[in-house]
Amino acid sequence: MTRPRVAIAHDYLTQRGGAERVVLALHRAFPEATVHTLLYDAEETFPEFRDIPVVTSPLNHVSVLRRHHRLGLPVLAAAAGRMVVDADVTVVSTSGWAHGFDFRGRTVVYCHNPARWLYQAEEYVGDARALTVPALGLRALSPALRRWDRKAAARHDRYLANSTVVRDRIEATYGREAPVLFPPATVTGAGPQAPVGPFPPGFHLLVSRLLPYKNVDKAVAAFAGLPDERLLIIGQGPDEQRLRAAMPANVALVGGVSDAELRWAYASCTALLAPSIEDFGLTPLEAGAFGKPTLALRRGGYLDTVAEGITGLFLERPEAADIVDAVHRERAIEWDPEAIEKHAQQFGEEQFRDAIVAEVDAQLASAT
Repeated sequence: MTRPRVAIAHDYLTQRGGAERVVLALHRAFPEATVHTLLYDAEETFPEFRDIPVVTSPLNHVSVLRRHHRLGLPVLAAAAGRMVVDADVTVVSTSGWAHGFDFRGRTVVYCHNPARWLYQAEEYVGDARALTVPALGLRALSPALRRWDRKAAARHDRYLANSTVVRDRIEATYGREAPVLFPPATVTGAGPQAPVGPFPPGFHLLVSRLLPYKNVDKAVAAFAGLPDERLLIIGQGPDEQRLRAAMPANVALVGGVSDAELRWAYASCTALLAPSIEDFGLTPLEAGAFGKPTLALRRGGYLDTVAEGITGLFLERPEAADIVDAVHRERAIEWDPEAIEKHAQQFGEEQFRDAIVAEVDAQLASAT
């Protein structure tokens, strides 16, 4: 009997973030699957992908797009439409491009967010009114891309959302019901650790891509007013140069760290700072695996992953003054590491794997 063929699709594998960790978790659930993606940069994403068969689009031959995928905005939709994925069921991990691939079987879409570059444009390119190439291109192409995006969303067999807020966005944008399946927290307390950064243990930690909507600049400004505290930032992105120019001596930024270094940072911090607007709040769960609380913005996915007063505190606004206030409040609380760890364990990979395998099995049964 021929075994069913399962494939995985993802927008692009050119960075290290939560969505890329989800793809690795999907491949552990379906170890014989090939991963299909528009762009792949082995040096910039997680090294585990080197042991996985990855199929890319012809755009991957354009090296500048692997480092700056936003420059490919005028051609990414066309390239996505030409990505043929021939499998009985494909699990589509997407934030807007991969669900437009040419699938020859049934599909389960695991949606991290409806296309941010269309529906939350200022987060994607900064000021969408600016006279930059990405912003000008987005304004010109948006009407056609919205039609393309909604047509792509309509043809799939099953949609899943990675958080409550994304579920609501999917319904508002595509008119589709999408049950919530939380992604797994795959950075856990198990495994080696390696020191990173200039500070001894006891610092605050911020783990984030360096993009405008992440509000890292507000954290830097807050710690400029907290000279007795230390902030270690782990991340890469377009805002790096601007952030470094504004950093006081008690703030440090390091880029592409290993998982061993990331584990050390979580284990050594006092608390995690999370002032951004996230589709799913993954980093509080990673910090929680080490018994560390989170100071998070009361928005988006953090509403699903932070239990106020038990695993962390909320900021009402992503402003320096609110961050300073949260640090003072956090320092006055005696946190229970065991309660924080127990909360994080609810978001384990085993639960995610069992749920996604059941979704694929349901699609295979529907095809027979």
